[in-house]
Amino acid sequence: GAQPPLGCFDPLGMLEDADQDRFDRLRYVEIKHGRISMLAVLGHLVTTAGIRLPGDIDYSGTSFASIGSGWAGSTQVPVAGSLQIFAFVGFLELFVMKDSANGAAPGDFPGDFRNGALDFGWDTFDADTQASKRGIELN
Repeated sequence: GAQPPLGCFDPLGMLEDADQDRFDRLRYVEIKHGRISMLAVLGHLVTTAGIRLPGDIDYSGTSFASIGSGWAGSTQVPVAGSLQIFAFVGFLELFVMKDSANGAAPGDFPGDFRNGALDFGWDTFDADTQASKRGIELN
């Protein structure tokens, strides 16, 4: 699990007495949450730049442009919209973003979310390039 140049970084000691299955589960969660965080930052940057969807967010005429950015914007979303976001994230969690390497076939490694559907050329890379790209994402 150690990735050069940082080595094994485990300040909370979660890997003490851990087997390979536990390590793979923690790696999967780390990768998934890292990817979600990157999308959240991208969403914040886009809305802070003033880019909004056209039209209204609800039937009462609240436009997307009237919703602020950042935490203030999340409190301005109508309750029905928040519930839809919650349901969509739950759907993704339960049915789409499965850890392929830990039971949701096919999967080659922890954090493999292709689920047999998405492949943007990963299989065209040789083993060294794949290992390098996975290491870059982790570090």
